[in-house]
Amino acid sequence: MGNMMARTMDENFEKNKKFMSEIQVIQLDRQIHMHDQLRLRRQAMEIAAAREMFFWWAAFYGTALVGAIGGVRRAKKPGLLIPFVPLTFIVAYQADLAYGTKLSRITAEADSILKCEEELLQQPGGVPTASLIDAARQRFDDEKRYTTKVHDMYA
Repeated sequence: MGNMMARTMDENFEKNKKFMSEIQVIQLDRQIHMHDQLRLRRQAMEIAAAREMFFWWAAFYGTALVGAIGGVRRAKKPGLLIPFVPLTFIVAYQADLAYGTKLSRITAEADSILKCEEELLQQPGGVPTASLIDAARQRFDDEKRYTTKVHDMYA
């Protein structure tokens, strides 16, 4: 009788263990998809911000260029157009970022860094472990507890 009960408990334990493992896999998969969705939304916001910035730069560039061309015609001084050389590069950069292939080139360069230059990505002190995080949390709690006692004592 006791042997049968122990076997049933072991079977239930194994089923529960398998069930918990499946739940963890599903939860991890959902977290990965959630982070990917958040990344996509953040990236869409950055592209939208780049496009908005491009509109402002282009409007400023167009307005200033029309004014400068009018000034050149009246004053006969082509030197008034010199500031538009660097400004042209800025507007072209913003246009490439907002509507061109700049993001694709940035992604390709990031992939290349991940594959070929991984040593550049090392964190100082290595990857934090659970024990390091717990130790830092404990130090913080201790400091908090000691500082509040000192302040309470002299208050």
